[in-house]
Amino acid sequence: MGRRGRFHDQDAARRLSAAVDRTLAALADPVRRRAVELLGERPRSAGELAGDLGLAPPAMSRHLRALKEGGLVEDGHPAFDARVRIYSLKDGATDGLKQWLAETEALWMHQLAAFKRHVENGVKGGDQG
Repeated sequence: MGRRGRFHDQDAARRLSAAVDRTLAALADPVRRRAVELLGERPRSAGELAGDLGLAPPAMSRHLRALKEGGLVEDGHPAFDARVRIYSLKDGATDGLKQWLAETEALWMHQLAAFKRHVENGVKGGDQG
């Protein structure tokens, strides 16, 4: 692979890593994970989420900001009332995390298979001596 391709791959890896970091940081808080679960059921207003989670509106606002910065939720205004914000899960928000998890799982499987071969060969070698 030429230099240009390798640098491109490194840039893509850095972008993926940054996206995964943002996603995991947003999901690190159990209140935010519960908010994501609730939004998975249906879109909701900040006030409705705050009520369902037993939070004061300013606290809910901080959590929603973190979820938006993490790229997990988006907000919009219903046609009937532009003053209300409705939050919903963002399509494809966890794609980077899923990709990272799949790649990490493949690395683990490769390492565990290599370790298994090593142990099995060591046991066989130890039995002969």
